[in-house]
Amino acid sequence: MQVSNTWTPPTGTLGTLVAAAMDRVRALHSHQGSLERAAAAAATPPSFAAAFRGDTLAIIAEIKRRSPSKGELNPNLDAAHRAGEYVAGGAAAVSVLTEPDRFGGSLADLRMVAEAVSIPVLRKDFLVDSLQLLEARAFGASAVLLIARALPPRQLVVLVAAARAVGLEPLVEVRDQRELDRALAADAHVIGVNNRDLETLRVDPTTAARIVPEIPADVIAVAESGISSRIEAETAAAFGADAILVGSALSVASDPAAAVRALTGLARAERGQGSR
Repeated sequence: MQVSNTWTPPTGTLGTLVAAAMDRVRALHSHQGSLERAAAAAATPPSFAAAFRGDTLAIIAEIKRRSPSKGELNPNLDAAHRAGEYVAGGAAAVSVLTEPDRFGGSLADLRMVAEAVSIPVLRKDFLVDSLQLLEARAFGASAVLLIARALPPRQLVVLVAAARAVGLEPLVEVRDQRELDRALAADAHVIGVNNRDLETLRVDPTTAARIVPEIPADVIAVAESGISSRIEAETAAAFGADAILVGSALSVASDPAAAVRALTGLARAERGQGSR
């Protein structure tokens, strides 16, 4: 597949978050050796991709204290306890925000959740360097988020391969056909389609409905952002999503187990696209 390498650095909120991530990476270089040792010694995590191969729509339930778009959500959230409630409700995986400044997350949250549950855990952050992948592996993640818009095309290819090399499944996030082509060219096995434009923070609920059906049938397709009700989950299942990632609605839910359970049990439509 020939994919254009045309790319410009992200602007807006995403640009700010990527710049902050690059600053944090610079501080990691002096710890590379210890990160490599910790990642190598970490227990093998459960398979992220395998969690979404059933006949029904899978739920990736997110741990999120705040966000740039909505501000404070649940600042006193107990990550491990809430993750356990998500599991009780039938979540297939847990997503943990580890970005500290705008989302109030931490690697400590990632470790506590990974130790508390037996289902796969996704490190959701603004990852720009392989050292952050070592962090994720050392702290118990099964998977990591890689945002196509945040990464030059060659760096996306490098990080997808680097994630797999240390035992992580990359969830490559896209918003349009060009980014989908880049994700497939990078050999992504799990692709998320974000309804939210992270540069402007605007949500277009039709984005996943347009792009998910274009994802090959042998690639896991995840619909992200703007999903909070069973009706919206039914819509995602109908256009062929294998899973949905639900953040804010579950993070603020007074009964997280019931909130997850309300989204489960939906038969998903098969996508008509062939293999890559």
